[in-house]
Amino acid sequence: MNKRIAIIGAGPAGLMAAEVLSQYEYDVHVYEQKPSAARKFLMAGKTGLNISHAEPAEQFIQRYDQSDWLAPWIRQWDAVWIQHWMKGLGISSYIGSSSRVFPIEMKAAPLLRAWLKRLSENGVKFHYRHQVLNVQPPAVQFRNLLQDIVFEEHFDAVIMACGAVSWSQLGSDGAWQSWLNAEEIEPFQASNAGVEIAWSKFMQPVFGQPLKRVEAWAGDSAKSAGDIVISHYGLESGLIYKQGRELRHLAKQQQPMALYLDLLPDQSVEQLAAKLQPSKKQSLSNVWRKAGLDAAKANLVRELVDKTLWTQPEALAGQIKSLKIALSGFRPIEEAISCAGGIKREMLTEQLQLKSHPSVFCAGEMLDWDAPTGGYLLTACFATGRAAGEGAHHFLTAP
Repeated sequence: MNKRIAIIGAGPAGLMAAEVLSQYEYDVHVYEQKPSAARKFLMAGKTGLNISHAEPAEQFIQRYDQSDWLAPWIRQWDAVWIQHWMKGLGISSYIGSSSRVFPIEMKAAPLLRAWLKRLSENGVKFHYRHQVLNVQPPAVQFRNLLQDIVFEEHFDAVIMACGAVSWSQLGSDGAWQSWLNAEEIEPFQASNAGVEIAWSKFMQPVFGQPLKRVEAWAGDSAKSAGDIVISHYGLESGLIYKQGRELRHLAKQQQPMALYLDLLPDQSVEQLAAKLQPSKKQSLSNVWRKAGLDAAKANLVRELVDKTLWTQPEALAGQIKSLKIALSGFRPIEEAISCAGGIKREMLTEQLQLKSHPSVFCAGEMLDWDAPTGGYLLTACFATGRAAGEGAHHFLTAP
Protein backbone atom coordinates (compact mmCIF):
# COMPACT_ATOMS: atom_id res chain seq x y z
CA MET A 1 0.00 0.00 0.00
CA ASN A 2 1.27 3.48 -0.90
CA LYS A 3 2.17 5.78 1.95
CA ARG A 4 -0.51 8.34 2.78
CA ILE A 5 0.17 12.08 2.99
CA ALA A 6 -2.19 14.78 4.22
CA ILE A 7 -1.70 18.35 3.03
CA ILE A 8 -3.67 20.83 5.12
CA GLY A 9 -4.51 23.93 3.11
CA ALA A 10 -5.13 24.29 -0.63
CA GLY A 11 -3.29 27.58 -1.07
CA PRO A 12 -0.14 28.11 -3.18
CA ALA A 13 2.21 26.48 -0.64
CA GLY A 14 0.01 23.41 -0.15
CA LEU A 15 -0.55 22.96 -3.87
CA MET A 16 3.19 23.19 -4.56
CA ALA A 17 3.84 20.53 -1.94
CA ALA A 18 1.18 18.36 -3.58
CA GLU A 19 2.82 18.86 -6.97
CA VAL A 20 6.19 17.67 -5.67
CA LEU A 21 4.71 14.59 -3.98
CA SER A 22 2.46 13.70 -6.93
CA GLN A 23 5.61 12.74 -8.84
CA TYR A 24 6.03 9.72 -6.58
CA GLU A 25 3.95 6.73 -5.60
CA TYR A 26 2.14 8.34 -2.69
CA ASP A 27 -1.50 8.59 -1.78
CA VAL A 28 -1.76 12.40 -1.55
CA HIS A 29 -4.80 14.07 0.02
CA VAL A 30 -5.34 17.85 0.18
CA TYR A 31 -7.79 19.11 2.81
CA GLU A 32 -9.37 22.56 2.58
CA GLN A 33 -12.03 23.96 4.90
CA LYS A 34 -13.41 26.33 2.26
CA PRO A 35 -15.59 25.16 -0.67
CA SER A 36 -12.76 25.75 -3.17
CA ALA A 37 -9.00 26.06 -3.40
CA ALA A 38 -6.68 29.06 -3.09
CA ARG A 39 -9.22 31.75 -2.28
CA LYS A 40 -6.66 34.29 -1.12
CA PHE A 41 -4.61 33.60 -4.26
CA LEU A 42 -7.69 34.33 -6.39
CA MET A 43 -8.50 37.47 -4.43
CA ALA A 44 -4.95 38.77 -4.79
CA GLY A 45 -5.13 38.17 -8.55
CA LYS A 46 -8.36 40.06 -9.13
CA THR A 47 -6.59 43.27 -10.05
CA GLY A 48 -3.65 41.57 -11.77
CA LEU A 49 -1.71 38.59 -10.49
CA ASN A 50 1.77 39.79 -9.56
CA ILE A 51 3.29 36.34 -9.15
CA SER A 52 7.00 37.17 -8.77
CA HIS A 53 9.66 39.79 -9.41
CA ALA A 54 12.49 39.68 -11.93
CA GLU A 55 15.04 41.81 -10.08
CA PRO A 56 18.57 40.39 -9.51
CA ALA A 57 18.62 37.39 -7.17
CA GLU A 58 20.64 38.93 -4.34
CA GLN A 59 18.49 42.03 -4.30
CA PHE A 60 15.37 39.85 -4.41
CA ILE A 61 16.48 37.74 -1.46
CA GLN A 62 17.18 40.79 0.70
CA ARG A 63 13.50 41.72 0.55
CA TYR A 64 12.85 39.02 3.15
CA ASP A 65 13.43 39.53 6.85
CA GLN A 66 14.69 35.92 7.09
CA SER A 67 16.77 36.19 3.92
CA ASP A 68 19.50 33.72 4.89
CA TRP A 69 16.88 31.10 5.82
CA LEU A 70 14.85 31.41 2.62
CA ALA A 71 17.77 32.07 0.23
CA PRO A 72 18.50 28.46 -0.88
CA TRP A 73 14.85 27.83 -1.78
CA ILE A 74 14.31 31.23 -3.41
CA ARG A 75 17.38 30.72 -5.58
CA GLN A 76 16.19 27.28 -6.67
CA TRP A 77 12.60 28.29 -7.40
CA ASP A 78 13.02 31.88 -8.52
CA ALA A 79 11.11 34.09 -10.96
CA VAL A 80 12.64 32.37 -13.99
CA TRP A 81 11.61 28.96 -12.64
CA ILE A 82 8.08 30.27 -11.92
CA GLN A 83 7.70 31.60 -15.45
CA HIS A 84 8.82 28.25 -16.86
CA TRP A 85 6.44 26.43 -14.53
CA MET A 86 3.54 28.64 -15.64
CA LYS A 87 4.39 27.96 -19.26
CA GLY A 88 4.11 24.24 -18.53
CA LEU A 89 0.53 24.91 -17.44
CA GLY A 90 -0.19 26.77 -20.69
CA ILE A 91 0.03 30.22 -19.06
CA SER A 92 2.29 32.75 -20.74
CA SER A 93 3.80 35.55 -18.67
CA TYR A 94 5.58 38.86 -19.08
CA ILE A 95 7.79 41.18 -17.06
CA GLY A 96 6.34 44.64 -16.52
CA SER A 97 8.17 47.96 -16.47
CA SER A 98 8.59 47.63 -12.69
CA SER A 99 10.22 44.18 -13.16
CA ARG A 100 7.15 42.48 -11.69
CA VAL A 101 6.08 39.21 -13.29
CA PHE A 102 2.48 38.78 -14.44
CA PRO A 103 0.55 36.19 -16.44
CA ILE A 104 -0.44 37.61 -19.84
CA GLU A 105 -4.13 37.33 -18.91
CA MET A 106 -3.34 39.10 -15.60
CA LYS A 107 -5.85 36.91 -13.75
CA ALA A 108 -5.27 34.10 -11.25
CA ALA A 109 -8.25 31.93 -12.19
CA PRO A 110 -6.94 30.43 -15.49
CA LEU A 111 -3.64 29.50 -13.83
CA LEU A 112 -5.38 27.94 -10.83
CA ARG A 113 -7.78 25.92 -13.02
CA ALA A 114 -4.91 24.50 -15.07
CA TRP A 115 -2.92 23.73 -11.94
CA LEU A 116 -5.75 21.92 -10.14
CA LYS A 117 -6.53 19.94 -13.28
CA ARG A 118 -2.95 18.72 -13.58
CA LEU A 119 -2.78 17.81 -9.90
CA SER A 120 -6.02 15.81 -10.13
CA GLU A 121 -4.76 14.03 -13.24
CA ASN A 122 -1.61 13.14 -11.29
CA GLY A 123 -3.69 11.45 -8.60
CA VAL A 124 -3.95 14.18 -5.94
CA LYS A 125 -7.28 13.90 -4.11
CA PHE A 126 -9.02 17.06 -2.90
CA HIS A 127 -11.36 17.23 0.08
CA TYR A 128 -13.17 20.54 0.35
CA ARG A 129 -15.24 21.72 3.33
CA HIS A 130 -13.03 19.59 5.56
CA GLN A 131 -11.88 21.42 8.68
CA VAL A 132 -8.89 20.06 10.55
CA LEU A 133 -9.52 20.04 14.30
CA ASN A 134 -6.21 18.63 15.52
CA VAL A 135 -2.94 17.10 14.35
CA GLN A 136 -1.41 14.47 16.64
CA PRO A 137 0.73 12.32 14.36
CA PRO A 138 -0.02 9.91 12.91
CA ALA A 139 -3.63 10.94 13.56
CA VAL A 140 -5.41 13.92 12.05
CA GLN A 141 -8.89 14.82 13.27
CA PHE A 142 -11.36 16.33 10.79
CA ARG A 143 -14.84 17.76 10.68
CA ASN A 144 -16.76 17.27 7.45
CA LEU A 145 -18.52 20.64 7.35
CA LEU A 146 -21.16 19.48 4.89
CA GLN A 147 -22.28 16.51 6.97
CA ASP A 148 -21.12 17.85 10.37
CA ILE A 149 -19.29 14.60 11.05
CA VAL A 150 -16.08 14.38 13.09
CA PHE A 151 -13.67 11.63 12.11
CA GLU A 152 -10.00 10.68 12.36
CA GLU A 153 -7.51 9.31 9.85
CA HIS A 154 -3.86 8.28 10.02
CA PHE A 155 -1.11 9.44 7.69
CA ASP A 156 2.56 8.66 7.20
CA ALA A 157 3.34 12.37 6.83
CA VAL A 158 1.48 15.65 7.17
CA ILE A 159 2.25 18.96 5.49
CA MET A 160 0.69 22.00 7.10
CA ALA A 161 0.22 24.93 4.73
CA CYS A 162 -2.52 26.69 6.67
CA GLY A 163 -1.59 30.32 6.11
CA ALA A 164 -1.26 33.02 8.75
CA VAL A 165 -4.11 35.06 10.26
CA SER A 166 -4.84 37.85 7.76
CA TRP A 167 -7.89 37.68 5.49
CA SER A 168 -9.35 35.04 7.78
CA GLN A 169 -12.62 35.03 5.85
CA LEU A 170 -10.73 33.35 3.01
CA GLY A 171 -9.58 30.47 5.21
CA SER A 172 -6.42 31.52 7.05
CA ASP A 173 -7.91 31.73 10.52
CA GLY A 174 -4.84 30.65 12.52
CA ALA A 175 -6.70 27.79 14.25
CA TRP A 176 -3.63 25.60 13.66
CA GLN A 177 -1.78 27.47 16.43
CA SER A 178 -3.65 25.38 19.02
CA TRP A 179 -2.08 22.20 17.58
CA LEU A 180 1.42 23.37 18.57
CA ASN A 181 3.15 24.58 21.71
CA ALA A 182 3.09 28.34 22.23
CA GLU A 183 6.90 28.51 22.37
CA GLU A 184 7.07 27.18 18.80
CA ILE A 185 5.30 30.27 17.42
CA GLU A 186 6.40 33.88 17.11
CA PRO A 187 3.25 35.96 17.72
CA PHE A 188 1.70 37.31 14.53
CA GLN A 189 1.79 41.00 13.63
CA ALA A 190 0.18 42.85 10.75
CA SER A 191 2.42 43.24 7.70
CA ASN A 192 1.73 45.05 4.43
CA ALA A 193 -0.95 47.01 6.22
CA GLY A 194 -1.92 50.65 6.48
CA VAL A 195 -0.81 52.77 9.43
CA GLU A 196 -3.11 54.66 11.76
CA ILE A 197 -2.90 58.38 12.52
CA ALA A 198 -5.21 60.49 14.69
CA TRP A 199 -6.19 63.08 12.04
CA SER A 200 -8.04 66.24 12.95
CA LYS A 201 -11.30 67.06 11.17
CA PHE A 202 -9.40 69.42 8.85
CA MET A 203 -7.94 66.43 6.97
CA GLN A 204 -11.37 65.14 5.92
CA PRO A 205 -11.44 67.02 2.57
CA VAL A 206 -8.39 65.09 1.32
CA PHE A 207 -9.38 61.58 2.48
CA GLY A 208 -8.90 59.26 -0.47
CA GLN A 209 -6.45 61.58 -2.22
CA PRO A 210 -2.85 60.58 -3.06
CA LEU A 211 0.40 62.10 -1.96
CA LYS A 212 2.13 61.80 -5.32
CA ARG A 213 5.85 61.23 -5.90
CA VAL A 214 7.05 61.35 -2.31
CA GLU A 215 9.84 59.58 -0.45
CA ALA A 216 9.27 57.74 2.84
CA TRP A 217 11.50 56.29 5.53
CA ALA A 218 11.38 55.19 9.17
CA GLY A 219 14.15 54.75 11.71
CA ASP A 220 17.26 53.46 9.94
CA SER A 221 15.47 52.24 6.82
CA ALA A 222 16.40 53.40 3.34
CA LYS A 223 14.20 55.91 1.55
CA SER A 224 11.59 54.54 -0.85
CA ALA A 225 9.82 56.54 -3.54
CA GLY A 226 6.24 56.33 -4.71
CA ASP A 227 2.69 57.43 -3.89
CA ILE A 228 0.73 57.22 -0.64
CA VAL A 229 -3.04 57.42 -0.17
CA ILE A 230 -4.50 59.48 2.68
CA SER A 231 -7.34 57.55 4.30
CA HIS A 232 -9.78 58.26 7.12
CA TYR A 233 -7.62 56.15 9.45
CA GLY A 234 -4.15 57.18 8.32
CA LEU A 235 -1.99 56.25 5.33
CA GLU A 236 -2.02 53.31 2.93
CA SER A 237 0.09 52.10 -0.03
CA GLY A 238 2.92 49.83 -1.06
CA LEU A 239 5.31 52.59 -0.03
CA ILE A 240 3.96 52.33 3.52
CA TYR A 241 4.26 48.54 3.44
CA LYS A 242 7.98 48.80 2.65
CA GLN A 243 8.53 50.61 5.96
CA GLY A 244 6.55 48.08 7.99
CA ARG A 245 9.54 46.01 9.07
CA GLU A 246 11.37 49.02 10.52
CA LEU A 247 8.19 50.35 12.15
CA ARG A 248 7.59 47.00 13.86
CA HIS A 249 11.21 47.04 15.03
CA LEU A 250 10.69 50.47 16.59
CA ALA A 251 7.55 49.24 18.34
CA LYS A 252 9.38 46.15 19.61
CA GLN A 253 12.11 48.39 21.04
CA GLN A 254 9.35 50.43 22.69
CA GLN A 255 10.33 53.48 20.66
CA PRO A 256 7.71 55.85 19.20
CA MET A 257 6.48 54.75 15.78
CA ALA A 258 7.10 57.59 13.35
CA LEU A 259 7.16 57.85 9.57
CA TYR A 260 9.11 60.53 7.71
CA LEU A 261 8.15 61.96 4.33
CA ASP A 262 9.92 64.12 1.80
CA LEU A 263 6.94 65.68 0.06
CA LEU A 264 9.01 67.24 -2.74
CA PRO A 265 12.06 65.00 -3.32
CA ASP A 266 12.90 66.63 -6.66
CA GLN A 267 13.75 69.93 -4.96
CA SER A 268 16.53 70.77 -2.53
CA VAL A 269 15.83 72.60 0.70
CA GLU A 270 17.41 75.73 -0.80
CA GLN A 271 15.34 75.57 -4.00
CA LEU A 272 12.16 75.02 -2.02
CA ALA A 273 12.90 77.80 0.45
CA ALA A 274 13.34 80.25 -2.43
CA LYS A 275 9.90 79.32 -3.80
CA LEU A 276 8.27 79.62 -0.37
CA GLN A 277 9.18 83.28 0.09
CA PRO A 278 6.03 85.18 1.24
CA SER A 279 4.44 87.46 -1.33
CA LYS A 280 2.19 90.46 -0.81
CA LYS A 281 0.58 89.80 -4.18
CA GLN A 282 -0.18 86.09 -3.56
CA SER A 283 -1.98 84.21 -0.83
CA LEU A 284 -0.07 81.68 1.24
CA SER A 285 -2.04 78.87 -0.43
CA ASN A 286 -1.02 80.12 -3.87
CA VAL A 287 2.65 80.36 -2.85
CA TRP A 288 2.55 76.78 -1.61
CA ARG A 289 0.77 75.57 -4.73
CA LYS A 290 3.37 77.14 -7.01
CA ALA A 291 6.13 75.61 -4.87
CA GLY A 292 4.67 72.16 -5.61
CA LEU A 293 2.27 71.51 -2.74
CA ASP A 294 -1.05 70.32 -4.13
CA ALA A 295 -4.16 70.20 -1.94
CA ALA A 296 -3.29 66.85 -0.31
CA LYS A 297 0.28 67.86 0.51
CA ALA A 298 -0.74 71.34 1.65
CA ASN A 299 -3.36 69.92 4.02
CA LEU A 300 -0.78 67.54 5.45
CA VAL A 301 1.63 70.41 6.08
CA ARG A 302 -1.09 72.44 7.79
CA GLU A 303 -1.98 69.40 9.90
CA LEU A 304 1.55 68.62 11.08
CA VAL A 305 3.67 71.76 10.93
CA ASP A 306 3.39 74.45 13.60
CA LYS A 307 1.61 77.53 12.22
CA THR A 308 4.45 79.81 13.33
CA LEU A 309 6.68 78.18 10.69
CA TRP A 310 4.33 78.66 7.74
CA THR A 311 5.82 82.04 6.85
CA GLN A 312 9.44 81.08 7.57
CA PRO A 313 10.68 79.70 4.21
CA GLU A 314 13.85 77.94 5.39
CA ALA A 315 12.23 76.30 8.40
CA LEU A 316 9.14 75.29 6.41
CA ALA A 317 11.27 73.85 3.61
CA GLY A 318 13.12 71.74 6.17
CA GLN A 319 9.82 70.42 7.49
CA ILE A 320 8.48 69.60 4.02
CA LYS A 321 11.68 67.70 3.19
CA SER A 322 11.55 65.67 6.42
CA LEU A 323 7.98 65.70 7.67
CA LYS A 324 7.58 63.63 10.82
CA ILE A 325 4.27 61.78 11.23
CA ALA A 326 3.54 60.15 14.58
CA LEU A 327 1.75 56.81 14.16
CA SER A 328 -0.59 55.16 16.62
CA GLY A 329 -0.18 51.68 15.11
CA PHE A 330 -1.08 49.42 12.19
CA ARG A 331 -4.50 48.58 10.88
CA PRO A 332 -6.06 45.41 12.39
CA ILE A 333 -4.28 42.22 11.39
CA GLU A 334 -7.45 40.89 9.72
CA GLU A 335 -7.08 43.68 7.13
CA ALA A 336 -3.37 43.09 6.50
CA ILE A 337 -2.25 41.61 3.19
CA SER A 338 0.16 39.37 5.09
CA CYS A 339 1.61 38.75 8.56
CA ALA A 340 4.97 38.77 10.25
CA GLY A 341 5.46 35.98 12.78
CA GLY A 342 4.65 32.26 12.70
CA ILE A 343 6.46 29.01 13.36
CA LYS A 344 10.00 29.83 14.45
CA ARG A 345 12.97 28.77 12.36
CA GLU A 346 14.65 27.02 15.30
CA MET A 347 11.60 24.78 15.73
CA LEU A 348 12.12 23.32 12.25
CA THR A 349 14.82 21.27 10.57
CA GLU A 350 16.44 22.46 7.35
CA GLN A 351 13.78 20.44 5.52
CA LEU A 352 10.93 22.33 7.22
CA GLN A 353 10.22 19.36 9.48
CA LEU A 354 8.80 20.10 12.93
CA LYS A 355 11.33 18.98 15.52
CA SER A 356 8.50 18.22 17.94
CA HIS A 357 6.69 16.03 15.35
CA PRO A 358 9.12 14.57 12.78
CA SER A 359 6.36 13.45 10.41
CA VAL A 360 4.93 16.99 10.17
CA PHE A 361 6.26 19.59 7.73
CA CYS A 362 5.28 23.26 7.44
CA ALA A 363 5.22 25.74 4.55
CA GLY A 364 3.99 29.11 3.39
CA GLU A 365 2.85 32.10 5.43
CA MET A 366 2.52 30.10 8.64
CA LEU A 367 6.34 30.20 8.87
CA ASP A 368 8.08 33.11 10.60
CA TRP A 369 9.16 35.19 7.61
CA ASP A 370 7.95 38.43 6.09
CA ALA A 371 8.29 40.36 2.83
CA PRO A 372 6.72 43.34 1.06
CA THR A 373 4.22 43.00 -1.75
CA GLY A 374 5.52 42.77 -5.30
CA GLY A 375 5.60 39.01 -5.94
CA TYR A 376 7.82 38.19 -2.95
CA LEU A 377 5.06 36.66 -0.83
CA LEU A 378 3.89 34.25 -3.53
CA THR A 379 7.44 33.30 -4.54
CA ALA A 380 8.28 32.30 -0.95
CA CYS A 381 5.00 30.37 -0.60
CA PHE A 382 5.80 28.43 -3.77
CA ALA A 383 9.40 27.82 -2.71
CA THR A 384 8.67 26.71 0.86
CA GLY A 385 5.83 24.53 -0.39
CA ARG A 386 8.21 22.70 -2.69
CA ALA A 387 10.85 22.50 0.05
CA ALA A 388 8.34 20.95 2.46
CA GLY A 389 7.21 18.49 -0.21
CA GLU A 390 10.78 17.41 -0.85
CA GLY A 391 11.41 17.24 2.89
CA ALA A 392 8.44 14.90 3.34
CA HIS A 393 9.65 12.73 0.47
CA HIS A 394 13.14 12.42 2.01
CA PHE A 395 11.59 11.58 5.38
CA LEU A 396 9.40 8.86 3.88
CA THR A 397 12.21 7.28 1.87
CA ALA A 398 14.92 7.46 4.54
CA PRO A 399 16.30 4.10 5.73
